[in-house]
Amino acid sequence: MDVQSARDTDDASLIALVRGGDERAADLLVRRYLSDVYAVTARVLLDRELAEDAAQEAFINALRGLDRFRGEASFRTWLLRIAVNAARTVARRQYHRREVPLEAAGEAPGDERDAASVVALNDEAARISRLLEKLPEKQRMAVTLRVQQGLSYQEIGVALDCTEGAARVNYHLGVKRLRELLK
Repeated sequence: MDVQSARDTDDASLIALVRGGDERAADLLVRRYLSDVYAVTARVLLDRELAEDAAQEAFINALRGLDRFRGEASFRTWLLRIAVNAARTVARRQYHRREVPLEAAGEAPGDERDAASVVALNDEAARISRLLEKLPEKQRMAVTLRVQQGLSYQEIGVALDCTEGAARVNYHLGVKRLRELLK
């Protein structure tokens, strides 16, 4: 398979090739969805290294479980659900180990006014992250997937293993609760 035909190949064809043992097709699927999977895990975990670990786990789990993919949802949606689950698993492992890497602190600003605004923005972002953690898991995940990943309610429902309506309700309840907490 040449590079151009590989790019033009649809997911169903690539999946069939992967099921047949074609490692190049597996690499192409990984490259095709790496940024989506990483974006989801990064937004769930809020840590670059943990997100990379979760993304790697998601691809390993997806490729190992490819025979269970029935095609009822798009491959992307199915994969993002696996990514959410992998991120949850990594988060559970890291629950008691809450460290903030020095790189997360950012660079020192050039003047005092910039320093004050950077500190204020960092404080507000940290506050919102803490408040987001107070939401029930399905609400937190629905808000994260909708706002930060831009998934549709249908895709959120698949990722969270619930109906589209439940995804919509979880999102709206989560946003409402965040507004209350921000007051």
